[in-house]
Amino acid sequence: MAVEEKAVFGGGCFWCTEAVFTMLKGVSAVMPGYATSNSKDAKEAPSYEEVSTRETNYVESVEISYDPSITTYRELLDVFFASHDPTTLNRQDNDVGSQYRSVIFYHDDAERKEVEKYIEKCQVSGAKYQGRKIVTAVEPLVKFYPAEDYHHDYFATHKNAPYCQLIIEPKLEKIKSAFADKIQK
Repeated sequence: MAVEEKAVFGGGCFWCTEAVFTMLKGVSAVMPGYATSNSKDAKEAPSYEEVSTRETNYVESVEISYDPSITTYRELLDVFFASHDPTTLNRQDNDVGSQYRSVIFYHDDAERKEVEKYIEKCQVSGAKYQGRKIVTAVEPLVKFYPAEDYHHDYFATHKNAPYCQLIIEPKLEKIKSAFADKIQK
């Protein structure tokens, strides 16, 4: 088994993003939380309420622990870009605000370069985004704080909630269809 690695993505509501990546083979854990690239913010853990004010630089994000011998970082990027709209600024579905922006937090220069190359390739091919500019930010990860416990495994424990049925479930079905060979049985 390869050494476990981590990826941190913000793609809208972390309930959705957590549910998407939890399905993948090779993913051992998905932690919803708050990430920032701003060192002045990293001094103490924010609360959901603070992040929701839009007065912090924190983003609802997930920290994905994965085995790269089973699922590569590139494959995580494929799923990330397929699971949300990277062309909308500060919005995903009905969730609006900078805390919902599309962002990839990188750990090192090699990861940053891989992400930038991936985005450039997506933008140049253009067909998928119909000429719309990808606005996904690529930022250094300064700090990730886990979200409050009641956010963990939200979809798994609230499947009948309207938000889960109307927003999360269709995303999961889309990803299951597009990445059937990467979904855990």
